[in-house]
Amino acid sequence: MEWLYQAVCGFIATMGIAVTFKAPQKSLIHVGLVGAIGWMTYYILIQAMFDAVPASFAGAFAVAILAHALARLYKMPMTVFSVAGIIPLVPGGLAYEAMRAIVLNKYLESLQFATRAGILTGAIVMGLVFAEVFFQLINSLRQKSQHPPT
Repeated sequence: MEWLYQAVCGFIATMGIAVTFKAPQKSLIHVGLVGAIGWMTYYILIQAMFDAVPASFAGAFAVAILAHALARLYKMPMTVFSVAGIIPLVPGGLAYEAMRAIVLNKYLESLQFATRAGILTGAIVMGLVFAEVFFQLINSLRQKSQHPPT
């Protein structure tokens, strides 16, 4: 039951961001599914005792792969699906705790939170980048197979 709850929350959070960013109305369900799948990838890995860094990487990779596929299928920019889809993975709570610790003059604690938020953000970025490289590699191989050298 917890998995269903997590999936629904990921879907709703992503849809809310998509509406806020004025994503095309016909794409909202798909955007929500991208976010829910990305969040579930993260959640399943966390439940399997993976660290949050590889789980964030995998969630972002899943979001980007789905965003690429749906962008091609529906002939829309990839960002329609990826920007809102990545939001559930963003470590906003850690960034908040870092700022809160600064205000309370707990600088070492703040540094720990900020460092962790930065590392998780880097993992998310790397997941997006690796998916982009993966799709470019697939496209390159597809073009080479369609146009063999003469």
